[in-house]
Amino acid sequence: MNWKSIMRENGLHLSWVVALTATLGSLYFSEVMHFTPCKLCWYQRILMYPLVIILGIAAVRKDTRMYIYVLPLSVWGGGISLYHYLMQKTTWFQSGAAACGPVPCDVDYIDWLGFITIPFLALVAFVLITLLQVLTWIAVRK
Repeated sequence: MNWKSIMRENGLHLSWVVALTATLGSLYFSEVMHFTPCKLCWYQRILMYPLVIILGIAAVRKDTRMYIYVLPLSVWGGGISLYHYLMQKTTWFQSGAAACGPVPCDVDYIDWLGFITIPFLALVAFVLITLLQVLTWIAVRK
């Protein structure tokens, strides 16, 4: 079995698992741990939550052309996550953090191993979904 057949059969399912994990993780942080999301966190959620539904339907229907709808959401979400992460971990974008509303965007609710924050986790999820969708697209095109 080569990678193309694996991606044709499992790419949508793997993408759905990543989106579901990211969604459940964000709900855990806000509803169980009571971390109030900042404005950029809300934008990332707005782009991640529909992916659970879109990818779930695509996986059930085996609709490998769903990348047309998924890639814009995952790429845009990854860009926002990267900006948010850089705002937290560098001095480049810190001036915009105060404009995020009641919760500043540079607040580190978690800081595992000195670099893993909530925006970093979102960035990893968006990048994984993007890579899986691109690989699935390559695997199914003729």
